[in-house]
Amino acid sequence: MNERYNLPCNIAQTLNLIGDRWTLLILHEIFAGSHSFNQIKRNLQGLSSRLLSERLRCLEEAGLLAAELYSAHPPRYHYTLTESGKALEPVFNALILWGRHHLKRCYKKLVHAECGHEVQIAYYCEHCGTNVGDVAAVPIEEADLAEASEA
Repeated sequence: MNERYNLPCNIAQTLNLIGDRWTLLILHEIFAGSHSFNQIKRNLQGLSSRLLSERLRCLEEAGLLAAELYSAHPPRYHYTLTESGKALEPVFNALILWGRHHLKRCYKKLVHAECGHEVQIAYYCEHCGTNVGDVAAVPIEEADLAEASEA
């Protein structure tokens, strides 16, 4: 992945990992159940084999994917999301919801699997035990950074 953004910003640093062309779509394909190179390539028409190989390698290096060799001749891999990769599910869901409300032509909606009605994103405060509407992104204090790096 390209380290294009040298900014002290979570969004910028996340884009350094998943912001390259095709990367989110590749991750979404794996999340949706495509686990082989050929399945991913077939479902993402227009993506070249060379670029898919490069993106898969970078995603593995970034710790978002795991590749397991299942055939030695020729070498073929089974790709799965790591815990870090699986944690992108809310990002995919947020993009689906955003598209539902802002795209001229929408292809998917996000529904409650049990009843089939559409859902929305809610923020939950573990401290208060409630859903909240007033959230703010704030800088992490140096003491919090030191504590997080020790964990």
